[in-house]
Amino acid sequence: MTRVLVAMSGGVDSSVAAALLVEQGCDVVGATMKLFCYGDGPLPDRPCCSLDSIQDARAVADRLGIPHYLLNLEDRFGHDVIENFVSEYARGRTPIPCVRCNSFTKFSDLLAHADALGCDAIATGHYARAQAGSLFRGADRAKDQSYFLWGIRADVVPRMLTPVGGLTKRETRDAARRFGLATAEKAESQEICFVPDGDYAAVLERRLPAAAPALEPGPIVTADGERVGEHAGFARYTIGQRRGLPSGSGKPLYVTAIRPETREVVVGPADALDVWSVALEEVNWLSAEPLAAGARCQVQVRHRAKAVEAEVRAAGPATLELALLEPARAVAPGQSGVLYDGDRVLGGGVIR
Repeated sequence: MTRVLVAMSGGVDSSVAAALLVEQGCDVVGATMKLFCYGDGPLPDRPCCSLDSIQDARAVADRLGIPHYLLNLEDRFGHDVIENFVSEYARGRTPIPCVRCNSFTKFSDLLAHADALGCDAIATGHYARAQAGSLFRGADRAKDQSYFLWGIRADVVPRMLTPVGGLTKRETRDAARRFGLATAEKAESQEICFVPDGDYAAVLERRLPAAAPALEPGPIVTADGERVGEHAGFARYTIGQRRGLPSGSGKPLYVTAIRPETREVVVGPADALDVWSVALEEVNWLSAEPLAAGARCQVQVRHRAKAVEAEVRAAGPATLELALLEPARAVAPGQSGVLYDGDRVLGGGVIR
């Protein structure tokens, strides 16, 4: 009998993942990760990563008749995810904390606890498919989460199970109702777990020193240097943003670059967002053979973006330069560039 440690966030997807494995006859153990301090004040209602979610995960485990553990990963999450989040915005970049969490916190620690508990495999509620030692897009393209998983260690993938990866979200909900799970009608998580109100600038204000340049006023300029406005801190902007910008000659303007050294936010028309090359750093490979110069793949530069055809122009030990065969839009430093061969995830890196 396969013994599996399931990461249970308290949401419907991981709850159904655990239930399906129990139904398949696996010896299932549930684990919920406490990732950050919830504080003493009232908490907003959140689908995951809250005290209520811990209780929801425990209720599902009780319903399924499986043991449930609480794993305290607060220190590691604070260092690897929250501190990185703050430092990246302070550099004028746009981080993805979910990628950092998966890469440095969740999967490595989950596998270590699985080994300690004598488990053969780990499982999550991600909409991705781990098959034959490789990682693929989820069957529900609207919910596909493979973009967030490129940074996990390659040796983790052969021990991964993704029970809902072949389902649509509706099928997952239907399964939760069939199993009688408390999370069946629970809302989806749409926000960064440690920024439940969506105000990420407030997190920066609490954690950056007083008068940090990233939160100081500065000029909004065009590419040729014309000053068209003033901002209240470049950390409040990201490439491709339109909100909060002045209009230009009756046409909408978008953030096209951030220059932290001069505190300038550069703006331009929509077509100025198109790029024909992407450089990656911190590259991690999930495929057996890293791509070499001249190889072809597809690269996805944002979670909801279309993957575009690309050719490797240069490859280093942890870097990659790609020439795009069609333009990608709003490519932001700090975001992820994820490499695919069709539906198979080859690897990825952080956009430089």
